[in-house]
Amino acid sequence: MQKPPQAVDFALKETSPKIGAGAITGDKLSCTYDLVEQMQYLYVRVVKAKDLPGKDVTGSCDPFVEVKLGNYKGVTKYFEKKSNPEWNQCFAFSKERIQASTLEVVVKDKDVVIDDIIGRVMFELNDIPKRVPPDSPLAPQWYRLEDRKGSKAKGELMLAVWMGTQADEAFPEAWHSDAASVSTDGVANIRSKVYLSPKLWYVRVNVIEAQDLQPGDKTRYPEVFVKAVLGNQALRTRTSPSKSINPMWNEDLMFVVAEPFEEPLILSVEDKGEVLGKCLIPLQNVQKRLDHKPVNTRWFNLERYIMVDGEQKKDTKFASRIHLRICLDGGYHVLDESTHYSSDLRPTAKQLWRPSIGIFELGVISAMGLMPMKTKDGRGTTDAYCVAKYGQKWVRTRTIVDSSTPKWNEQYTWEVFDPCTVITIGVFDNGHIHGEKGGSGKDARIGKVRIRLSTLETDRVYTHSYPLLVLHSSGVKKMGEVQLAVRFTCSSLINMLHMYSHPLLPKMHYIHPLSVIQLDSLRHQAMQIVSMRLTRAEPALRKEVVEYMLDVDSHMWSMRRSKANFFRIMGVLSGLIAVGKWFDQICNWRNPITTILIHILFIILVLYPELILPTVFLYLFLIGIWNFRWRSRHPPHMDTRLSHADAVHPDELDEEFDTFPTSRPSDIVRMRYDRLRSIAGRVQTVVGDLATQGERFQSLLSWRDPRASTLFVTFCLIAAIVLYVTPFQIVLLLTGIYMLRHPRFRHKLPSVPLNFFRRLPSRSDSML
Repeated sequence: MQKPPQAVDFALKETSPKIGAGAITGDKLSCTYDLVEQMQYLYVRVVKAKDLPGKDVTGSCDPFVEVKLGNYKGVTKYFEKKSNPEWNQCFAFSKERIQASTLEVVVKDKDVVIDDIIGRVMFELNDIPKRVPPDSPLAPQWYRLEDRKGSKAKGELMLAVWMGTQADEAFPEAWHSDAASVSTDGVANIRSKVYLSPKLWYVRVNVIEAQDLQPGDKTRYPEVFVKAVLGNQALRTRTSPSKSINPMWNEDLMFVVAEPFEEPLILSVEDKGEVLGKCLIPLQNVQKRLDHKPVNTRWFNLERYIMVDGEQKKDTKFASRIHLRICLDGGYHVLDESTHYSSDLRPTAKQLWRPSIGIFELGVISAMGLMPMKTKDGRGTTDAYCVAKYGQKWVRTRTIVDSSTPKWNEQYTWEVFDPCTVITIGVFDNGHIHGEKGGSGKDARIGKVRIRLSTLETDRVYTHSYPLLVLHSSGVKKMGEVQLAVRFTCSSLINMLHMYSHPLLPKMHYIHPLSVIQLDSLRHQAMQIVSMRLTRAEPALRKEVVEYMLDVDSHMWSMRRSKANFFRIMGVLSGLIAVGKWFDQICNWRNPITTILIHILFIILVLYPELILPTVFLYLFLIGIWNFRWRSRHPPHMDTRLSHADAVHPDELDEEFDTFPTSRPSDIVRMRYDRLRSIAGRVQTVVGDLATQGERFQSLLSWRDPRASTLFVTFCLIAAIVLYVTPFQIVLLLTGIYMLRHPRFRHKLPSVPLNFFRRLPSRSDSML
């Protein structure tokens, strides 16, 4: 009998890689590389040359260096007419693929037909010294060049040659033998790289009023509104209800902007298409606000331009003004990710940051069974690399060229400020490493993994192989597996446990909350800004990669997701349904002994009502302790069955992958279909949020978050003891007085129990 596909193809597998090899063998391997397998490399740093002889007719030379090891060959750039060139380039050859015993470093003269050999330096691999980080860097030295016969030639070459590991500081910028087939202009696209997201701010523009407007049409009352433009964002106020030359609005407009502030804010006062005045405000001069206190208002002069002799000139007689309150709101967290998978919840202003509570370490070890993503020389191939995003830090591993089983063995570290956050790891196929493509290709998505830090035990190393699942129009498909090692280390257990009582978002989100529509629009703008900035990096982190990591299309309607969220709710309610069935069995005396015991317990609780609450909390405590034995020992992963991706109807997939707006031919059908998808997308989100709340209740005693379950179980024990010794009437009286307390004694910030509840994990992390 065939096993279900979830158990065979899409399961999470625990692995046992040979990590921490340095500590086992006694090497001085850097502790920052103890989550990956140690890889040996032969490093060759070509620094410079001097006194090179001329080879051309003019008596000059165009030197470059070839580093040859067996079938692998690395080449430096060449200089025109320079006898003392400086390259300072490093080459790395994987020891696993070395099939030669001699390293040859050849200095050549660039020529049109055949490059002339100036001289060479030979090394026996057995004589090359071994350097293990954190040893001091190996100093380069001068080597006399030799000709092919072994005789001394004119000129010297400065080199450093050593055996090292991927923990070597030369590793990230080195040319790798894995990329021997990559063109020179594609080398930058295969190296590992660390990126930082731009610092995002909310810009709040409170448009209050304007004075002394001069509309062109004096025969009617002006219908004036203010249009604000910041980069590619444009918003407008409503039309002023006071139809006069001194209109009033008192309306807020919100924008997203990134440091450094490159574009000014442009405000224009308009009356039915006629621009009555403009003002340009550089954001460098705008006040930064850290709390809810209002900033000072300012009057800005409105400039107006008129046509004089066919030329646009400034109207110097124009004296209109606009009254504004503008600030950069640093007390908010600018959302650029889906709220279910946020990796950072800190406010923009660094002054409001709390100290870090620990570090998270990720070891990207390898991948297995990757599907061919493109065709090269008539055969399928994959050039895979990984991207991980947590907080403001993005990391990208080097690209392993032409391999379905790439081995990266790269390790990265992040500071953790909140344990209730999610790291996202994506695997992609590099489409920009071959020069003939000219950068026109796209990096294809292979799959991604999400891990919520609060579901990890502290100081434990998790080594698992995660399935890479992607949903296509033909159904869910496994694209391979990625092997990761993760570790969450806590620096202060008290501070981390105290985080569970804090609000999930900064205070400003509760004191001056933004509407759901505002947050959706601002998140879209933030994603566009992050994508644009990372695309401008060198090498670029492509737009399609950033959008996939940030779940840019998560708000779109999907029948499959709606079904999945509905069954998530049913899964939450199944516990109540089971209790109802059990109670029905008690009432019907299906098990007489159990029914008699329930009768005795009921009589005791009625006669002694003060035992009700202690008994309930004691039972919850015992259930939590009992469930500790069956707590999950693995991180969450993509679940195809939970996502309803394993048995989805083809027509539903066709709808999910349909364009928006729809590509249906009829205009009426298009309008109705788009309206349905838009409404259903919101319903889907609400249903998912309801499922999340129910699953958080389930996680109280399920030990998905070991720290939260510890806190709750401890609270239950303390509550059981306190309520046991406290008269029930007093508890009831205090509870009633607290619930009916005066608004003066209420706070806008959420209560501690609500903060704790919102930090509990749900199964949304496992949704595909």
